[in-house]
Amino acid sequence: MTRAGSLRYVAHASLRAGWGGFQPPVPESTVNMRSIKRSRTTFPVATPFQFFQLISRVTKRILPILFLSIFFLRAETNSPPLLRAHAHNDYEHKRPLFEALEHRFCSIEADIHLTNGQLLVAHDLKNVRPELTLEKLYLQPLRAQILKNGARVYRDGPSVILLIDVKSEPQSTYPVLRKLLESYSALLTKFDSDKTETNALTVIITGNRPVEMMTREKNRLASCDGRLDKLSSEIKPDLFPLVSEDWRSYFLWQGDGEIPYDEKELLREFSHQAHRYGRRLRFWGTPDKPKVWRELIAANVDLIGADNLDALEKFLRSIH
Repeated sequence: MTRAGSLRYVAHASLRAGWGGFQPPVPESTVNMRSIKRSRTTFPVATPFQFFQLISRVTKRILPILFLSIFFLRAETNSPPLLRAHAHNDYEHKRPLFEALEHRFCSIEADIHLTNGQLLVAHDLKNVRPELTLEKLYLQPLRAQILKNGARVYRDGPSVILLIDVKSEPQSTYPVLRKLLESYSALLTKFDSDKTETNALTVIITGNRPVEMMTREKNRLASCDGRLDKLSSEIKPDLFPLVSEDWRSYFLWQGDGEIPYDEKELLREFSHQAHRYGRRLRFWGTPDKPKVWRELIAANVDLIGADNLDALEKFLRSIH
């Protein structure tokens, strides 16, 4: 057999092997020349089932890579962080923290209970689970995100707030929380009586706040939120950088129709007072409605909380 004939035979032999892969050719000494002649004029054709198998294998390999590429391109390049967006009760989502990060929120809320020496994340004590710790759900993945993105949660982005709502007794909970935060001090904003050193992650404690304990500390890795009626020029912003108020305690309007004039003016006055003392302002318990969000923005409220992360992201991006 000539060299050209041998090469043609090897090619046809591999085709006859089907989609499963190459099979070694039969030695030249046992080749039937008639079968070679036939192979020059007949070629194997893939059955529909074989073609479907091939497409399925390729799709399974390519689609995940394509999806991840599109996601990271959107997250890292096309979607700037949302400075006003606050993920209320973030831990109740299917993927705590990660959904808020995908939506590019800059404030994230987690409720904690001190249980058997562990800081467990849940709204109610009856729902705590030993594996759902503050460290595993939030601090560890946030550290990974910060290390990946050049010392920020979002590359070249602002400091992100981790709002920790203490549900258990503060005098016993805060020392455990403080010790945990010390392990992540390289990532955290530092507070003292003279200055605030902003870092990738800013921890603010709400709920059962250990105000007296924190007031006595000269250097802290966390601060508290305050209330408008407790603010004065004598209290420095490093202790209360954020004011939080219950929407339902002051406003009857729930987003149906237009906001009453007196409530609109009250909302603006709240914002003015908080900013006069150098604080940011947020309300909890606000309805997840675009009309309410629009009034909050018009009054220059700093953080807008929502349970529906997708709806708030779409709204905020639509107005810019």
